Amino acid sequence: MLAMILAAGRGERMRPLTDHTPKPLLQAGGKPLIVWHIERLVAAGITELVINHAHLGAQIEQALGNGKQFGASIQYSAEETALETAGGIAFALHLLGEEVFVVVNGDIYCDYDFARLPALAAQMKNNHDNAHLVLVNNPTHNPKGDFELHANRIVPESSILNPQSPILTFSGIGLYRPSLFANIPHGNKAPLAPLLREQIAAGKVSGEHHQGVWMDIGTPQRLDELDKHLRLSQNTAHA
Repeated sequence: MLAMILAAGRGERMRPLTDHTPKPLLQAGGKPLIVWHIERLVAAGITELVINHAHLGAQIEQALGNGKQFGASIQYSAEETALETAGGIAFALHLLGEEVFVVVNGDIYCDYDFARLPALAAQMKNNHDNAHLVLVNNPTHNPKGDFELHANRIVPESSILNPQSPILTFSGIGLYRPSLFANIPHGNKAPLAPLLREQIAAGKVSGEHHQGVWMDIGTPQRLDELDKHLRLSQNTAHA
């Protein structure tokens, strides 16, 4: 299966760090954020990668090349200006094939097991879902969460099937059918959330709750926190 890593964002909240370095190339634990994703995907057997970029995109291509150094094959989708999540995916559809693919936000860190994804993609082919979202516990910067999860289905909040169903935060990791993005005009900006809410209302989105490590690296402070976490983990592993 193919994977797309989203790397086109400007990273305004990360300035001045992102004035001269694209956010996915900022380092934590001794390597760029995007490399953690690439290595995890390759370890899970997902080696065909598409990376979109806009801000300082040439640096990303120069740093990662064709992916051979990671055991991957990388293709790039260059956007003149960032097209937002759904717009960026739609712009890269010609590189993503006709099967269910995975999309990973380039500015997160997560220890989710990507090896789970091919089997989940196969389930989607059989049950006609258009998306599968990995959800996580709500961080302090998103206390109300994004989506309600009930029995491995993401349901409209207005339906409240079960008062105990948690409203969780979208991790930035998801599986999608290409047809989900087919109606977005090529080169148009388009956010992902409205598209997902349409599919949730139609009952076509499954989900799961990942309870491991997850961080949204949206500020210099969070980048520093991740760096300390990774270095501590590395020191513990080598002790």
